[in-house]
Amino acid sequence: MSRLRRSGTALARTLETTGVIDESRLRPTVDLAWPRIVTGFAIMSKQTVDLALVGLVIGPTAVAGLTLAHAFWMVAKFAAIGLAGGTVALVSQNYGGGDNARAAAVVRLSVILSVVLGVPIVAVFSLGAEPLVGLVGDDPSSIGHGATYLAVVAPGLLFEFLNLIASRTYAGVGDTVTPMAVRAGGGLANIALSATFVVGLGMGVAGAALGTALATFLVTVVFAWGMTGRNYARGRGASPVPLTLSGPLVDAELLRQIARVSTPLVARRAAQGLVVFPLLAIAATFGPIAVAAIGVGRQVRALLESFSWGFSIAASTLVGQTLGAGDEGEAKAYGWGIIRLSAVIYVVAAAVVVALADPIAGVFVNEPEHRALSAQFVRIAAISVIALGIDGSITGALRGAGDTNVPFIAALAGLYLAALPLAWLGTVVPALGISGLLLALLAETAVPMVVNLWRFRSDRWQEISRSYRPTPSD
Repeated sequence: MSRLRRSGTALARTLETTGVIDESRLRPTVDLAWPRIVTGFAIMSKQTVDLALVGLVIGPTAVAGLTLAHAFWMVAKFAAIGLAGGTVALVSQNYGGGDNARAAAVVRLSVILSVVLGVPIVAVFSLGAEPLVGLVGDDPSSIGHGATYLAVVAPGLLFEFLNLIASRTYAGVGDTVTPMAVRAGGGLANIALSATFVVGLGMGVAGAALGTALATFLVTVVFAWGMTGRNYARGRGASPVPLTLSGPLVDAELLRQIARVSTPLVARRAAQGLVVFPLLAIAATFGPIAVAAIGVGRQVRALLESFSWGFSIAASTLVGQTLGAGDEGEAKAYGWGIIRLSAVIYVVAAAVVVALADPIAGVFVNEPEHRALSAQFVRIAAISVIALGIDGSITGALRGAGDTNVPFIAALAGLYLAALPLAWLGTVVPALGISGLLLALLAETAVPMVVNLWRFRSDRWQEISRSYRPTPSD
């Protein structure tokens, strides 16, 4: 046995002995999670690379501009993630119950809904970039950079919507390696393209946006091959629930189920995206440097959230599949094990980032004053990601059961009843000042974690899942 394998075995036994997660459940969890973690880093690296490139080449006002533009990108993407959450819940339960045809019908309908949702959003962002960004920012230079980036990158949103459906489809059938490979390739393409356009061709902010849009399109092209039932190499990568035109394009019953599961997820994600606008408007009252600093902090947290991508999708898939097979006890055991595992991982990751906050901030900004403020936001963002990671696993387990209403309400409470008021207090209480934004970063993740943890402990989600499972005769 190799040293690496011995170390892995020892770690698995330690996690089981300490009551984190049973070794028998750790392997399927890790098998599903690690490719999604890599995928998350690949996807989030696109925005990180864009911020770092324009920050080092142009300066803090460009970072502030991209932060403003990213807020619009993310609110649209969050809505698509909500739709894709309904996809993974229904695909995993139907696939786990042996009804591949019904799972494929879910995928087909999700793709149609993505196009219907994505096309008007792209049009609005492309044609109205400058007035939209101007609603949030008040620095002309930052607004100009943000409007340029949003107008150029907007077409990539439609492809990102389709990429999310493809990724969640693969996850729902237990394959997270294929989307990892595709997404990682897209991340590398984005780095190469953006660096070429920004540094090599001197295209500035427009070059960063163009690199991201093109890389996103390339990912869609690659996904289309496997999603239509074709293998990539060595007989691997073809979706077992392929996208075809056979059968009715719209199934009324499935549409209602997708609506019931996805609507709270879309609303929850949209709420998470929309709250960024007043937060950025509040940050803008402290100047473009504050906007850049909160942008850096939130981007670092988004990178750390990549761990949650893995644990959340593993929870959704494993809980959904075991529920589909009728084993509620095993579904509950998987849920708790993944929640505890994510807590351990995030405490370690947060500690590392807190210790390295200053050099991390230096990747985005050079000036000592700007770097110090950004490092402060990085530290608080790293602490807040512990609750974010735990909540991601809880939400993933609830989503796998089709229980999506309470996570939506919990997100609203954290964002609008806690985070936003705290940020606003900083503008009216001089002694608090910019610290209100730091407290907001903590509150927006802690409140949903507490509420969703209560929900998972209630076991109500098991009852809800029964209305979505295929019947034994299926």
